[in-house]
Amino acid sequence: MNLSEPVNAQAVGATVGKYRWTICALLFFATTVNYLDRQVLSLLAPDLSREFGWSNTDYANIAAAFQFVYAISMLFAGRVVDKIGTKAAYVVAITVWSLGALMHAFSVPMGEGAGVLLGAFGIVAAPSILGFMISRAVLAIGEAGNFPAAIKATAEYFPKKERSFATGIFNSGANVGAILAPICVPLIAGIWGWQAAFIMIGMLGFIWMSVWITLYEKPDRQKRLSAQELAYIRSDLPAQLPQSQAGGKVSWLQLLKYRQTWAFAFGKFMTDGVWWFFLFWLPTYLSAQYGMKGDAIVVPLAVLYSMTMIGSIGGGWFPSYFMARGHAPYDGRMKAMLVIAFFPLVVLLAQPLGAISFWVPVLLIGVGASAHQAWSANIFTTVSDMFPQKSVASVIGIGGMAGGIGGVLLTKLGGWVFDYYKSVNDIRTGYMIMFGICALAYLVAWSVMKALVPRHKEITDL
Repeated sequence: MNLSEPVNAQAVGATVGKYRWTICALLFFATTVNYLDRQVLSLLAPDLSREFGWSNTDYANIAAAFQFVYAISMLFAGRVVDKIGTKAAYVVAITVWSLGALMHAFSVPMGEGAGVLLGAFGIVAAPSILGFMISRAVLAIGEAGNFPAAIKATAEYFPKKERSFATGIFNSGANVGAILAPICVPLIAGIWGWQAAFIMIGMLGFIWMSVWITLYEKPDRQKRLSAQELAYIRSDLPAQLPQSQAGGKVSWLQLLKYRQTWAFAFGKFMTDGVWWFFLFWLPTYLSAQYGMKGDAIVVPLAVLYSMTMIGSIGGGWFPSYFMARGHAPYDGRMKAMLVIAFFPLVVLLAQPLGAISFWVPVLLIGVGASAHQAWSANIFTTVSDMFPQKSVASVIGIGGMAGGIGGVLLTKLGGWVFDYYKSVNDIRTGYMIMFGICALAYLVAWSVMKALVPRHKEITDL
């Protein structure tokens, strides 16, 4: 690839290659594996709760352990990705999270050992709870690297006008993982036991890693990328050095000076917990309110997460409607996100209409979850719209930490609310409260983001 040859970016359309979409496919499969590993526990939670005697608060503590460690790890993951590069960072991340997934299969004896150590400090918990919390923590450390690395890879391989669409495609891997998990996990657990489900799905990450090492390089070093496609990728950027030669690292304190950072972080804080809530609590919801167990949960969850694929890909495309009419990338995305923010309001009807059939809340929550994925495809891309590539992963990490903290708070709140209303024999009201919080979160998030960054303003002084 001769980078010294001038290439007319306007003439690229008919001849530009498609290797960037191969990278997008790799990111899609990584995100699929990420969510497969993440969701195994939630699908086995009703059975594990009965086997080990967990309460809703116990399960919330296990889930919150993942979210808390994930939140802290996201902050450092972004820095690691910016420091060692996308390729190496993904290798480290998927190795750690795959090992964490495998550890779940050995959580009970691990918890017994941890209980002895923690008991010396006056910390007491059931061995099963401790073991799963440790495994979730390791899983979280690795999984925290997925989105900073994926967003950075998207910023490296796609021009701004294609980034939200590419993000929507790879982010739909979360939905595919959420669809496949209810099909695979109960089947594997039913034949070979719950430990086998964690082991078999945990091994998928190592298969993906071998393909990633073979196919990924930075665009300026990628031999499979044509000069025309490289010119197209850079067509909407000002003249600059290749990323590999761009300036040094940017500190967190520097990034926190910008309203753009705070806008992204607040948007993640308000809305990430909604997705976590749906991911971790839906199987328990269907079990608690409709008495559904095992295979009966598979079809409703598969339908719901199939709906979210439409939101992820469609939401990624939606801003291009406004950009084609002259809006800057950030402004077009914010207009799209405002429309998207109204869709979760239908979740308010899940409980009032739930007596008709379990399908009513499943479909309404599916609309809300689909809207979340559309929102997610866009909020991630607001960072690469405004920040230079060398700082993208670090900003994603800051926002990811904020989102993780929001997720911890919402999960813990859910555990407390459900245990209280279960004790007064009114679990339906508990879910009504939580669904109300989820429904309103996006409009609150959009309003604050818009107040902080009223219009597109690119960061040029880093």
